[in-house]
Amino acid sequence: MRDDTSLERYARQVVLPEIGPAGQDKLARARVLIVGAGGLGSPAAFYLAAAGVGTLGIADADVVEVENLQRQILHRLPAVGRPKTASAAATLGEFNPGVRIVEHPVRVSPGNALEILASYDIVVDAADNLATKYLLNDACFFLDRPLVHGAVLRFEGQLLTVIPRRTPCFRCLFPAAPPAELSPPARVAGILGTVPGVIGALQANEAVKLVVGAGEPAGGRLILFDALATRFREVRVARNPRCPLCGENPTIREPGTM
Repeated sequence: MRDDTSLERYARQVVLPEIGPAGQDKLARARVLIVGAGGLGSPAAFYLAAAGVGTLGIADADVVEVENLQRQILHRLPAVGRPKTASAAATLGEFNPGVRIVEHPVRVSPGNALEILASYDIVVDAADNLATKYLLNDACFFLDRPLVHGAVLRFEGQLLTVIPRRTPCFRCLFPAAPPAELSPPARVAGILGTVPGVIGALQANEAVKLVVGAGEPAGGRLILFDALATRFREVRVARNPRCPLCGENPTIREPGTM
């Protein structure tokens, strides 16, 4: 913790023995990247900034649109037309000036993923497409960075934390992308705005636990949330020995191979 203001701001979590002053110092030194400044990235960014993560990277190539505002709570109406990274940086800077926000106003791609992710300790997958999710999974594996995966559609969400070489990876669970008709985009299938709020908050929770070393990460456990039933369920996931990335005979040599 840096000063008396920080002590007061973070008092409610510093008093937790699982965090304490040492944990708060770890948060202040932590570097977390959020890929996607949309429905999932918005609550994740707010709660990580609120927790006092020292450096928060935001990667997104899109601009704010009116239809985003139903669920992407980082952005305000005056920000429509602005890059999402700039909008997020302005909001978070006002929310907690003690957090350094690094903008990456680009689409994370096979050509830049390793370079961008290498500067961070933990990656939060708040992307809205499967190609990016596979790419982040692979890049984190090669860089040995924990990945907190989240996904949402309609009234449902899911969460999985991947710790390379220790837990099953995203490809262990989904070896190949499902057919397009089984995973329609949100603009077609729809999404309830509170669902990414729930999953994004859980992603921030996972990242905080990983930083301070508290609790049990959701590794090897796919957490499923059903908003209509207000119900969580858990599916155990085992490492796949035939996984093309982390299995016994890997075939993927660079990030993003589909």
